[in-house]
Amino acid sequence: MISLDKVNNLNKSDFISLFGNVFEKTEWIAKKVYEDNPFSDFQEFFSKMIEVYENSSKENHLKILNAHPELAVEKRLTDKSRKEQTGANLNNCSHEEYEEFKKLNLEYNNKFGFPFIIAVKGKNKNEILNNFRQRILNDMDSEFEEAKKQVKKIATFRINEIIDQ
Repeated sequence: MISLDKVNNLNKSDFISLFGNVFEKTEWIAKKVYEDNPFSDFQEFFSKMIEVYENSSKENHLKILNAHPELAVEKRLTDKSRKEQTGANLNNCSHEEYEEFKKLNLEYNNKFGFPFIIAVKGKNKNEILNNFRQRILNDMDSEFEEAKKQVKKIATFRINEIIDQ
């Protein structure tokens, strides 16, 4: 963890390196937030990150959603995604669980056009699977909004792991 003072003193490259994956593989948010440096406190920094995300176009939201990996089956994960999925024990699925995740991932992506996204921190495989089974029944607008909320939760967890408050 680093202090806000150190964040304020990072050069652009280091800032983007540190915060470019807060929103999965979406460096442009970090680049935009860097322009408002320095930040007076954590809340100002956090609010700016969330504001840039929330004020993005629907097209950019879809790009962010599609940057997220599929749960339990994705092989090429960012370090943060791997840590989060491992914390939820998604790396230790039984054959049946793996097959259900694989089936749900395919059905979900076919229905909504982006992968199922859930902030897995603090959840276990069963909670995630149950949530998956329920959310796949949503309509497009509801699920798009829920996926955006989940991305914001993931970003919040990631920011809180980086900056010492």
